[in-house]
Amino acid sequence: MHIAINAHLLAHTNSFRCAGVSNYTEALLHHLGQIDTDNRYTIYTTRGLDATALGLPPNFQVRPSRLPTINPRIRIPWEQLAAPPLLRLNGTHVFHGVLNVAPLFCPVPSVITIHDLSIFSFPQTFRCHNRMYLTWSTRASARRAARILTVSEYTKQEVVRLLCIPPERVVVTHNACDQRFAPPSPDDLAVFRQHHVLPKQFILYVGTLEPRKNIPTLLEAYAQIAAYTDAPLIIGGGKGWMYDPIFAKAQSLGLADRIHFIGFIPSEDLPLWYAAATVFAFPSLFEGFGMPILEAMACGTPIVTTSSSSLPEVAGDAGLIVPPTDAEALGHALLQVLKNPTLHEDLRTRGLRQAQRFSWHETAERTLQAYHDAAVQTTAVGVSTR
Repeated sequence: MHIAINAHLLAHTNSFRCAGVSNYTEALLHHLGQIDTDNRYTIYTTRGLDATALGLPPNFQVRPSRLPTINPRIRIPWEQLAAPPLLRLNGTHVFHGVLNVAPLFCPVPSVITIHDLSIFSFPQTFRCHNRMYLTWSTRASARRAARILTVSEYTKQEVVRLLCIPPERVVVTHNACDQRFAPPSPDDLAVFRQHHVLPKQFILYVGTLEPRKNIPTLLEAYAQIAAYTDAPLIIGGGKGWMYDPIFAKAQSLGLADRIHFIGFIPSEDLPLWYAAATVFAFPSLFEGFGMPILEAMACGTPIVTTSSSSLPEVAGDAGLIVPPTDAEALGHALLQVLKNPTLHEDLRTRGLRQAQRFSWHETAERTLQAYHDAAVQTTAVGVSTR
């Protein structure tokens, strides 16, 4: 079987693009490479990202574009116009679009991964051109896909409900952490703390700066508890879109010496940042999965998150969960973890256990099975299966 994967959103850059879908794509490719030596893969990537950079086995051929297809204005024409003839020419049996989309006139059965449907639930948080394309292409691709992969049970239910897809065509393939995300040695952590001049306690947020991450509510929650703790709030993440209100809110609170924006955190530093934090705050309004809370738990850091979307599914019984727009409840939960060592240790223990429930190996196996199922479902080619 010959499988083609659209990996144009896989990025090795220090920006918000080297997160989310990029991490999912690279982890999936790595673990597919570990379990599948029989099938042939063609991996389409952006300019400059070749086989050397990805380190995949011989049955994976990486074909980087001559153009920077990580840019949506270039990637979208590739998805809809260039991909179909390439798939025919190369004798592809299954095409996998890792972010919602397959070509409208895909000549082979398609599998798509839908990470979330925030484009439908929170359309106001997307720029107009992104919203228009993703709304149309997600609906069209989902109708035609032989299999749809979702990263949580919550997202599966949203796909069934909002896109009217039969549940038997939707397969849950959870995200997971790689082995880097684990409690570091005390010596490594001490060196990291000293290098970054970190205080004994601090609150950490990690994620792209964009509207649905709900960072202004976190800032307001911190302002309510700042007088009761010496712990600063450290916000790590690249600038995504529509982020000006975040900085405006931070400035209006008059806590510039207590709130620190440190920008994008390189992946190699992330485990140490998580482990150094006293508590990890993730107040998002909507997530298809919520990777940062899983990473934080795997590093032994207690989490406070919200009751929104998939976040309770990922957190399980290992975190404090508050309503997404309740700044007072969020501040109270953060202060509890900062002030109560017994609670801190209990959440740490629960988090380490919860993180072990998610496995990239299992996700790769379920994805490979979806490819096999799609390959034999020839009625999915070019027509709706509704």
